[in-house]
Amino acid sequence: MNNRPGIFNDVIGPIMRGPSSSHTAASWRAAKMCLDILNEPLSKAIIDFDKDGAWAPNYREQGTTIGIEGGLLGLEMSDDQIKETEQVAKEKGISILYEINSYPTNHVNTFRLALEGIHGKQTVVTAISIGGGSFEIQEIDGFKVDINGAYYELLLTEVPENISLNELASIFPENKSISESFNDEKRLINIKFSKEVSIELINKLELTNSFDESIIIKPVLPIIAGNESELPFTDVASLLDYAEKENLDLAALGLLYEKKQSGLDEHVVVDKMKGIVNIIENSIKTGLAGTYYEDRILPRQSHLISNAQKKKKILENSIVNKIIANVSAIMESKSAMEVVVANPTAGSCGVVGGVLRAVADDIGATDEELIQAYFATGVVGVYFAMGPGFSAEEHGCQVECGASAGMAAAGIVQLFGGTAKQAIDAASMAIQNMIGLVCDPIADRVEAPCLGKNVSAAVNALSSATMACAGYNALIPLNEVIETVSSVSQQMPTCVKCTGKGGLAITKTACAIKEKLSKKVT
Repeated sequence: MNNRPGIFNDVIGPIMRGPSSSHTAASWRAAKMCLDILNEPLSKAIIDFDKDGAWAPNYREQGTTIGIEGGLLGLEMSDDQIKETEQVAKEKGISILYEINSYPTNHVNTFRLALEGIHGKQTVVTAISIGGGSFEIQEIDGFKVDINGAYYELLLTEVPENISLNELASIFPENKSISESFNDEKRLINIKFSKEVSIELINKLELTNSFDESIIIKPVLPIIAGNESELPFTDVASLLDYAEKENLDLAALGLLYEKKQSGLDEHVVVDKMKGIVNIIENSIKTGLAGTYYEDRILPRQSHLISNAQKKKKILENSIVNKIIANVSAIMESKSAMEVVVANPTAGSCGVVGGVLRAVADDIGATDEELIQAYFATGVVGVYFAMGPGFSAEEHGCQVECGASAGMAAAGIVQLFGGTAKQAIDAASMAIQNMIGLVCDPIADRVEAPCLGKNVSAAVNALSSATMACAGYNALIPLNEVIETVSSVSQQMPTCVKCTGKGGLAITKTACAIKEKLSKKVT
């Protein structure tokens, strides 16, 4: 199977609500798939976190409960009911409980779901969140699996040994992979597909073979995997060589990348990007119009820029004003549980959308040119995803605001009409400026100092793009900068990796804010 990250599956997305893509979007996706795994209506769920994991101290505050409950209740992210999951669960008579326990894990963002159906069926699923809404289901009822939401999956339980993998391959010739897992004497078969599984074939299998159960799991990612084709470049260096040879800008390369990754026609890929950008633009408008949500630290502030400008208290007609207002608006929409796009994460969702909108307005860019800029941002994000990825619990905010700054810088160069080389150099400079950035959200809410970091990342993106287009030397190639992010994260203490146990999160004032909010919740 091809493990290349995609722009829509892994970088610009998911479309979501809530404070954290790692906590909210990934848990929603995994929980939604767990409903298929249970294979009967849900009656009861117990979710537990390892006491030494990153989620144990902050799973409620960072929206994990909203994501898990929304997924288990079958609610879509666009449904306003996802703001009231406890009430929906009560109305449906579904019990959802949370526990902190101790169990072996291989990732800081591990969560385990023990589910029981209305007819008494039980299943236990272990999953991890790997940043930006991406996740992996690693274990089902003691069987090792590798499920990431990108395929249609067929699980066959308690399969006898006389049914060979070759026999199954002949029955399901369109499979993308077939694997088996053992738990004591029992055997689980997992078959992956790029389109819906034929019920007729499953019925044929059940008639001629003896096994306990067949379970169909539907994908939750926007792009179905298994339709990839070969690219004319593999890394940043070969991308730049190809760009020079074919005289292509970074947007064209980003569009080509996603066409090859998704197997979709160009117009379909462009339309998908238009839909995503429309949601980002709406989140700016929603934020600027004013938002309210009780359980948040910061009140509405995005309108203050315009007010101050009118009163001549700040620079007049400055693009920086527009950037701050736009970034704030997106972040406020996120914190008010409105629909936003993780880009590449929810914690850094204000950067790309906020600064690209400001620059596009300033230079009079067309809607089509703005869409092209997003493809440029996407291809930079893809190479970042191939490196450390976007999990702040593993690498700190350098993989959230740092990554988004690099992506945005490339997009701005695209809007300026720059070359692919200039866009990649701009991304390199922007990320260089944010290496080692810690993640220390106050009171476990992804608001402060996250807002300031988003604004700084956006302005950093503009300055880096300006320098690159003016001919400044990035000096360190983008691939080496991304490698450095990974190496620096190994030197950073865990307490400053989104645990709420270091940095500004443990100041006297931050602790007082957290205590006040916790009393309000209880």
